[in-house]
Amino acid sequence: MNAVGIDVSKGKSKVAIIRSFGEVVAKPFDIMHFPDQLAELAEYIHSLEGESRVVMEHTGKYSEPIANFLCGAGIFVCMVNAKLIHDYGGDTIRRDKTDKVDALKIAGFCLDKWAKLSRYEPTPDNRRMLKTYNRQLSEYTKIKTMLKNNLISLLDQTFPGANELFSSPAREKDGHEKWIDFVAAFPHCHCVASLSRERFAAKYEKWCRKNRYNFCPHKAAEVYSAALNCLPTLPNNDFATNLIIQMVNQLNNLCQTVAGVKAEMSNLAIALPEYDTVFAMHGVGKTLAPQLIAEIGDINCFPKRSSLARFAGIEPPSNQSGTYNQHSRRISKQGSPHLRKALFQVMCCVLQNSNLNEPTFQFIDRKRSEGKPYKVYMIAGANKFLRIYYSRVKECIEKLEKSDILLEQTA
Repeated sequence: MNAVGIDVSKGKSKVAIIRSFGEVVAKPFDIMHFPDQLAELAEYIHSLEGESRVVMEHTGKYSEPIANFLCGAGIFVCMVNAKLIHDYGGDTIRRDKTDKVDALKIAGFCLDKWAKLSRYEPTPDNRRMLKTYNRQLSEYTKIKTMLKNNLISLLDQTFPGANELFSSPAREKDGHEKWIDFVAAFPHCHCVASLSRERFAAKYEKWCRKNRYNFCPHKAAEVYSAALNCLPTLPNNDFATNLIIQMVNQLNNLCQTVAGVKAEMSNLAIALPEYDTVFAMHGVGKTLAPQLIAEIGDINCFPKRSSLARFAGIEPPSNQSGTYNQHSRRISKQGSPHLRKALFQVMCCVLQNSNLNEPTFQFIDRKRSEGKPYKVYMIAGANKFLRIYYSRVKECIEKLEKSDILLEQTA
């Protein structure tokens, strides 16, 4: 048995190979992440006597190219959560932290857990792209929120309350929001208050038609009344107008980017076999369905329903010793924060819809009626939702696999 431990870092990795009883086959050495050096490493591993297995920490974009290359070369590769390696006990109480020590530690972990190692399977390109898009969407959304807050703080000095005048959702095509486009045309309350009520209504109607927004006469009267009651702190001049317009342009450009990312995610998710099943679930729409599929990935990677809850980090870990058994426990949070965020958004949609025939809402409503706190019944509902998700998607995948086998047999 040849245990190969690879400590992956950016641009290069440290490799160590050991056997049973502490025999060192190869002292820790460096390899660069170049195809020729990785090919030499794969050839060297194949030349070793006996079975060889490679273990490395799952560090995302750094470790996946190495794992994919070695898997393509026919080598057994196992990707391990970094926390398991960190908690793995060594043979010393000193806290040495070097690449050589880490590589030997990973190789020792490989040797000790030899029988429990699971083979790494490369993620299909469409699922990898979908997950990458979702992570980018998360970053863009953070920046979008920051820009919105900045724009609102500027409007508090020129047109207080302008962001609350319209409640229209963002347009699906370009991501524009009505209140953002409105303040680009009317950046200061005096731009509205200086006009007569009839003249503003006509100008507002013309603006709505030009920007493809619905026009309502009572909304024009509401906006005009709000502008008359404003107390701005910045004057209505070119400097204040330029500040608002620059911020609106940045925000609209980002909104268009977010809308484009969501469209690409939908196109990628629709091609996956479980999309229709996930989209049909209550609380899941065009936006959340791709996000759930992106973060959960292939359902066959989870051997049972509880594994999916553990992956999300929303399952309370057991705490029992002797006669003591703790019943009220916090969730572990040792999982994907992106998946937990998507699940929280799904639970919010389930509560808003309040479908009495929907199992997840029935479960949440029962917990709520028992007097459970908000976070408790939301997490309990997320657990219930994941169990339903696992069962339905698993059943859908199995049906598709059976139909494919029948088609092959008939052909």
